[in-house]
Amino acid sequence: MDHVQPDRDSADDAASIADALKRSGQTVAVAESLTSGSIASTLGAAEGASEWFRGGVVAYSSEVKFGVLGVKPGPVVTAACAKQMALGVAELTGADFALAVTGVGGPKPEEGKPVGTVFAAVTSPHGDRVEECHFDGEPAEIVRATTAHALRMLAAAVQE
Repeated sequence: MDHVQPDRDSADDAASIADALKRSGQTVAVAESLTSGSIASTLGAAEGASEWFRGGVVAYSSEVKFGVLGVKPGPVVTAACAKQMALGVAELTGADFALAVTGVGGPKPEEGKPVGTVFAAVTSPHGDRVEECHFDGEPAEIVRATTAHALRMLAAAVQE
């Protein structure tokens, strides 16, 4: 998969997340599958990340999802998997907020799901939210769209 540079909107969302977390004194962590660290690198590039970004887990393989993040073995392109990934990384890192993504980046379908099917989850002190998305394009475009969508979800959660 091509390395994907975050777009300007994602960097702006990361700055907004940084501001909100610095004000509240809270922290965030991420668990990523198809984005392979794109979300973590976008957050890590934001101002003052060492104060509020706890880190992340790139759980590309199912075995890492199961063994490291505590995801229940079974299909991994599901809302339940995304939520369990978020809960798992929050527990591992002690973060107040956690963001997780899993899905099918391409080039072919997986688990009976078409390319571009993505599940994103945010856990927060205010509750949990999971969204199913469908993005078009080549794998790099799907990664970019997933990263942008997930960061918007996180920005909304930290600003509640």
